Order: sequence, then structure tokens, then C-alpha cells
Amino acid sequence: MKLGVKKLSSSVRLALSLGAVIAIGASGTAFAQDTSGQSTTSNTQPDQQKAKSLQTVVVTGSLIRRVDLETASPVVTIDRAQIQATGKMTLGDLVQQLPAMTGGAVNPQVNNAGGTGGSSINLRGMGSRRTLILVDGQRLLSKDPNAIPADAVERIEVLPTGASATYGSDAIGGVVNFILRKNYQGAQFTANVGESDHNDGNQTGYTFTFGQSSDKGSIMAGVNYNKQDGVLAAKRDFSRNALTLVGNKVIIGGSSSTPVGRIQVPAGSAAATAFANCGGFVSLNPGGDSTQMTPTNYHCYTAADKYNYAAINLIMTPQERTGGFINGDYHLSDHVSAYMDVIYEKTSASFQLAPAVYGTDTTGASLDAFNAFNPNQGDAYNGNTGLGFRSRLTSVGPRFASTARTDDQINTGFRGDFTVFDRNWAWDIGLNYGHESIVTTTGGLVNQTQLYTGPSTLNADGTATCPAGVSAVACQFNPFNINAPGSVAAAKAAVATATSNQYLIEKTWHAGINGELFSLPAGAVQLAVGAEYRQERDVINPDTELLLDPTTGSCILGSQCAAGLKGGYNTKDLYAEAFIPLLQGLPGVQSLNLTIGDRYSRVNTFGSTNNFKFALEWKPIDDLLLRGTMEEVFRAPSVSELFSSGSDAPNIHSDPCTGYTGAPAGSPLALACQFVPTDGTFQNNFVVSQTQASAITEGASLAGFPIKPESGKSYDFGAVYSPSWVPGLSTTVDVWRVNLNNTITSIGMQSVLNLCASGQTVFCQYIKRVQSGQNAGQLAQGFIEPTANLGSLSSGGVDWSANYKLPQFSFGQFNIGVNATYLKYYTQNTGSDTYNDAGRLLPYGSAQAAACPDNVGICLFPRWRGQGFVDWQQGSWSASWRMRYIGRFQNGGPAFTLQDTQPNGKPGSVLKYGATVYNDVSFGYNIEPYNTRVDVGVNNLFDKQPPMLYANNTLNANTDPSDFDLMGRYFWARVTVKF
Repeated sequence: MKLGVKKLSSSVRLALSLGAVIAIGASGTAFAQDTSGQSTTSNTQPDQQKAKSLQTVVVTGSLIRRVDLETASPVVTIDRAQIQATGKMTLGDLVQQLPAMTGGAVNPQVNNAGGTGGSSINLRGMGSRRTLILVDGQRLLSKDPNAIPADAVERIEVLPTGASATYGSDAIGGVVNFILRKNYQGAQFTANVGESDHNDGNQTGYTFTFGQSSDKGSIMAGVNYNKQDGVLAAKRDFSRNALTLVGNKVIIGGSSSTPVGRIQVPAGSAAATAFANCGGFVSLNPGGDSTQMTPTNYHCYTAADKYNYAAINLIMTPQERTGGFINGDYHLSDHVSAYMDVIYEKTSASFQLAPAVYGTDTTGASLDAFNAFNPNQGDAYNGNTGLGFRSRLTSVGPRFASTARTDDQINTGFRGDFTVFDRNWAWDIGLNYGHESIVTTTGGLVNQTQLYTGPSTLNADGTATCPAGVSAVACQFNPFNINAPGSVAAAKAAVATATSNQYLIEKTWHAGINGELFSLPAGAVQLAVGAEYRQERDVINPDTELLLDPTTGSCILGSQCAAGLKGGYNTKDLYAEAFIPLLQGLPGVQSLNLTIGDRYSRVNTFGSTNNFKFALEWKPIDDLLLRGTMEEVFRAPSVSELFSSGSDAPNIHSDPCTGYTGAPAGSPLALACQFVPTDGTFQNNFVVSQTQASAITEGASLAGFPIKPESGKSYDFGAVYSPSWVPGLSTTVDVWRVNLNNTITSIGMQSVLNLCASGQTVFCQYIKRVQSGQNAGQLAQGFIEPTANLGSLSSGGVDWSANYKLPQFSFGQFNIGVNATYLKYYTQNTGSDTYNDAGRLLPYGSAQAAACPDNVGICLFPRWRGQGFVDWQQGSWSASWRMRYIGRFQNGGPAFTLQDTQPNGKPGSVLKYGATVYNDVSFGYNIEPYNTRVDVGVNNLFDKQPPMLYANNTLNANTDPSDFDLMGRYFWARVTVKF
């Protein structure tokens, strides 16, 4: 067994626990953003003035400079020591492990989405688009923490409550603020290695950081490189097969797009009589003659014919990063400084999928009624009025997409301070510029225009003769026998590689000033005011062969289609925040402070909004702080939510038109069931076969949906207790709630059907069904999944933490702690239905999952999430134990209720899952004579396997890669040398 480093799972936990301990235990550390302009402080200033400047900080969640670190904002801090202790090479996986994160997130274990190199942050289950990501208090364009070099960060401040009045749009679930390192002196080199217990998932990384400070300013820079090898799903028992649960039976298979075909039999034909008990679909026998649909050559299609796509997928996507950062300031005078913070990251990543699908309802394929290889001459196969078929082009190998992404972010400007009537004021004016370019190379697809399926003549030797102008290779393509030599040659000749480009730009001009207004008996009234002007622009240029045809929902290469996009918007913000000390030094009132804030935002595409904030802090005694915050929140739709378009392959679990016998003209059910036969025999083929359908995702503007911004309120009421009679102990409890109206989300196929049938007829226009023929009423290509406002969303719960730095013992110093979140409720209201999601899994494609905030294929909302840790240090030795807890949950509910997700395909079925606990350990030693430190660790010490959720409920690896560890036991090591 090799030595390894499972940074994706355990580093996260190690960082969280160790850092939380040190954050409590280190008595002299200020965990807040210093924006007081300390770099402008001259050596000629009196010591008292310098001390005052150093003590004044801005804590994430407020704009006011204060001495206090515990405020009305319930900020969780991950400090530098914690980040280093994890061995993490990227920051996204570190933050994702916080108990306040729930509801699914993208990470490198998520094959389809994580293969782009990014990780998302999902506070309170509100989604990454409702979580604001900042760097030194300014927006990060990519919203991807992996785009920030880990060695550039001094600490991470996480505010798990809404903050739109403070920061503007997007800060609904909360804020994550990455504070960059400043004033570093010296140099440091670090090397990391790691590998799983299965001798795969290798990870290596190197960083070099250096800095210099003087009276005139400081400069710091660093470079980094890290590489993560990919891991095939075939390498783990739980993921090597696509396992479908049908009743109490587990079937190995997965997709009805199979190499042996899923071919529809014409009604009333001789073949229909021969296969009367087949449910209308057959598959080719090994060695069978595909041109003759007889029992000798074909058999009834069954679940056993499904294609096991799982083994070819990835449970860890390969990623490689090279980056760097530079930041510094220069004192132009005693009271004015110029500053610049620059981060750069170049990411190469990829994902891999099973070979390309090919069919009438998947890629818009067709087979002429008189094609030589059509076993039912005279009956056409197409997605409109003809018969249907599905196949898979295994001969061309797996599909893949490789992404080359470059992220640049620069925040530069001037800051300073001045005094008015002996009251200090600080100011800052600057430009925050972000640029992201993404080049995606897509391969493993075929140019469908080069696969000839038109009329042709069958020769005696089994080959075909085609009209003049058709290539001899393309002529021999037989979609019902894709493994025939002629089909293999034609498919390989049609293989194509496509390159697409995307560019995103964000510019924010910002100016702010803050300081003391006047004094009250309880202290000074402080004010912060400012303005921002932000421009955002997004341009997507897909390869012409991937351009989506909105009438068919397909493209020349059949799948992974996208539409071009070019759009943008701008916002103008004015903000003010006042801190008012009401009382101080009275019996039962050691202090009572009120904070009031307001932000006016004008978005050029939607108009203006005003959002207020009220926060109260009360210390009845020195040891106890009681706090409460109410803040209005809002979010304007992004460029992609307005204008993007692409192909989708959704699952659906039911069709409101099953057994349809008719309804009054113009009624919601009649609109939902247009073209469906009224004889009561209708069954949706996708539901029966439990296979993916085909749809087009469209932004609100493209879909013609009159979208509005989201708006709501966020509440937090809590207490911080640090008893003086137990030095080193601190505990917090916070009761929180988020209410959001007009939620913006992509409405999935299942929800479009349900909403239309239940009376929200605005969604009926997006349903597309086959108009006539044997498949009349079946869902057709061109079905639209629009981005729209979908009712309301509310969530609430309790956060609790306790940290204790024990007294020093002769055998070492111990720190222990726990951090937990209880999710009391997570409620979606679509306007017609209300879903209670707390404690539940929301399966892929279900109506409940329509509000899943991030596109990760699944949503999980366990009621409990927690972390525990014990850290020990004695001289040069240290050791840590960390535990991560994901509480129990269930999938399904009572039959024919809104919670009935039918996890095994039967109404009323319920699957219950117990809690999952991960344990990580690490050991470290300082070799002081050589300024070197060595750390080793084991993540997922007991090799805990993820719960089996089954392929009919999730999109990746039969489980939830957003929440659970797919790699297993992982070994890591790190060496750090300081110069």
C-alpha cells in the first residue's frame, strides 16, 4: 500500500476541526478583516494611535470598523492554521464540510458537473447562486473557491445568514469571505502527496510563497501546482454497476440506450403478433439478422438488456491546477496607500461518460421507412409520428469533455484615513476586475449527418446500396446492429471533436468611507456609507456542431448541445450602515448596541430594490452575548438564467396523463395531455422503462417567462457564552430562518407536467408530445424546461457549537469541540403543492428536486450535520482526530402523497438510511533545527462506504457524491520547509 492523501474528503474535515479549535484557543488572534488602513499607519504616529488602528477591524456581515470580534453576525472562522493542517490543495472541499452546508454541491467527485474543475458553496441549502463569495470583501467572479490559491488565504470567514443589505444581490443563504495574507516576511516551500487505500486517486502538490515588508509597504507572492488523478467508478464495488431497485429486487443495468437496441414494433404487423407479450419493444439477439424482426433474430426487450454505463464513469475527476497570487501595498504618504491584490489560476479538468447514445427520442435520429436495414419496411422511425428506437455507439468509445479554464481576479485602488474633529475616518476607492475564460473540448460524439439512414436497397450479401452522393462507408450504417462491421466503420468515420468557448467579465467600481459621527454616553456612533457600480457580461460560443436546434432539442453531434449566449447587465448600489451604542455599564446591561443598514440597488434589467438590516447586541453580563439580526434579501437573475439554453436528459417518475380518459377542452389536464389518447390505455414510455427523456433547458427570456427577482427575509437569534469560571470554554447557539419568495429555478420536466396539470397553465406551453401515430401522446424532443419563478422557499433550524481549550497538562495541550446544525424544516411551495424536504432525499428528476439549487443530480437534506474534534500538542509533536456526522434520512413517503418519490418504482415505498460518520486522524512533528515540519494522516480511517441510493434515484455512482466520500480510506503526507 502506498502513502497517500485523500484531500478531497479528509483534508476538509481536518481543516475544519483543527482550525475551529485554534480559532478558539489562540487568545491573541483577530479573526476579522482589517480594513482600517493599517498599512497607512506611520512610525511617527503615537503608540496609542497605532494600537487603536490595529484593534479596529471589520467583521464579515458588517461594514462598521469595530474592536469587538463577537458581534451580531454569527461568523464561523477557518483560520490559517486550520487551512494548513488539512493538507487541502483546494479550498472548495474545505468549506463544503461545514454543517451549515446542505442540499448538494458540485465537487470533483461529481462526474458530470465536477469535471469542469469547480466546486460550489451551498449555505443553508439555498444553492451556490444564493451564496455570495468574496475575496477581501469584494466579489469573486467565478464563485468557485478552487480558483483561489489556498496558500494565498489567511483565513476564511463564513456568515451563514442573509446579508443583501450589507453586500447586495446573491447574499441570501450567506457569505463566504476569503481574507488574503498580508505583511508576510520570509519564504516557505510545501510538498504534498497522497493516495487511496486502493492504490489510486494519486494527488501531488507544491507551493512556494515569499514576502517582504518595510516601513514603505509590503509585497507577498506565491506560486502553486497541484494534480489530482481521476478514478473510474469500476474501481469501487458500490459504483461499478448501475443498480436499479425494482420492488425488492436489484437489477444490474441502467440505460435503455443499449448496444442491442430498444426497438419499437409496429402495431398490427406480423412482428407485433410474434412479439405480442413484449410491451411493444424488442432487442437484437447475438448474431441475429437485424433486417428480419422475428423471434429467431430478436427477443423481448427487458431490464436485463439495459446498458451498464456506470463502470466507464468517474468517481473522481482528473484535475490539474497551476496558479499564483501577488498582493501588496505602498504608502504614498502617512495617510494614503495604494494597494493591489491579484490571484490567477489555470485549471485543466475533464469528465467521462458512457459512449454516445443514438435514437429517435434522444438525439433526433431517424430511419427511413425504406432504408435497407429497416426490418419493418414501410414504417418510418422518427421522433414525430413514426416509431421509436434507442441504441448506443459503443464502438467509438466513451464520451468526454476536457476543460481548460483561466481565472483572473484583481482588486486595486487607494485607501487612507483622515481626522475630523478628533474623529478618525477611513476611506477606500478602487476597481475589482474579474475575468474567466473557459475552453471546452468535447469528444466521443459522432456527426449524425455522416450516418446515412435514408432510403437504400438491401443487397444479397447483406450490404446496402445508397443513392449517388452517399459515401460507401456511411451507406453501411445500421442503427439496429451497431456492432456490425459496416456500422462500426461508419460510426468511427463520423467521430468528431468540438471546441467551445465561454468568456465572463465582471467589473465593480467601489468607493466607501466609514468612521465616527459623534459620541453618546454608551460610546461613539459610527457610520459607513458607499457606492458601487457593477457590470457583468457572459459570452458563450459553442462549436457549430454542438449548436442546439430548438425545434428538435438536438444538434449535429447528438448530445451535450448548447446555444450561443451573449448578454449582460449592470447594477448601481448605494449603501449606509450605522452602529449605535444604546446603553453601557448598567446593572443587567453591560452593553446594548443597535446596527441599522440599508442598501439601494438598481438593476438595469429589472428596476430598483431597497433592503434593510436591523441587528441588536445585548450583553447582560460580561460572559454572555445575546444577539439578533433581521435582514431583507434579494437576488436578481443571472445572465445564464435569462439567456442560456442547452440539452438535458431528465428522469421523470410519473405522468399526469397516465390512464387519461379525456377532460373538458381548455382545462389544465386537457392542456397537459394534448394528443394523448382518451381510451385510458396511455402509459408514458419513459416512466415505464425508468429511462431518461430529452428536453431543452431555456433561460427565462428565451422561454418567454416573465421572471422577477427573488426577495425575502433572513433572521438569526443567538447567544455566545464564554464563562469566566471555565477559562478556554466558549459555546454558541443560533436559531435561524430564511424566507424567500419568487424563487428562481430551472423547472424540470416532472414539475412542468405537474404544474400544468394542477392549474398553472403558463407551463403548459412548454410540453411537447407526439401528435399522432403509434406513439401519440408520448413526450417528444423539443420539450422545454424553462427558468422561472417557482413559488416560495423557507428554511429554518439551529446551529450549536462548543469549544474548549483544556488547561495545560504535563503530557500536552488538548483542544476539543463540536459544531452542529439541526435543520428543522426546508419547505418548497410551488403555488399548487408544498414539499417538506427536511430529513429527505430528493431523487434525480422528481418534482421535489425541481428546486434543487445546484445541478448535481440529487438533493439531500438530513436534519443533522455535525463535526467533532480532539487536538493534542506537546512540544514538537501534534495529533488530531476529526469526526464528520451526516444524519439519517429517508427517500419516499405514503402512497400518492407529495412525498411519494417511489424509490423502488412502486407507490408508497420508503427507503430509510442511518447516519454516516467519517473519522480522520493526523500526526505532525516539527524538526526545528531544519525549520521543517512533517505531517501525515489517514482520512476515512475506517473505510466507511457511502449509502446505496440506486441509479433510479441518483445521477452518479449509485449514491450522493456531494455529501459522501467515494474514495474510501486515504493516506496523505506533507513536508513544509521555511527559509
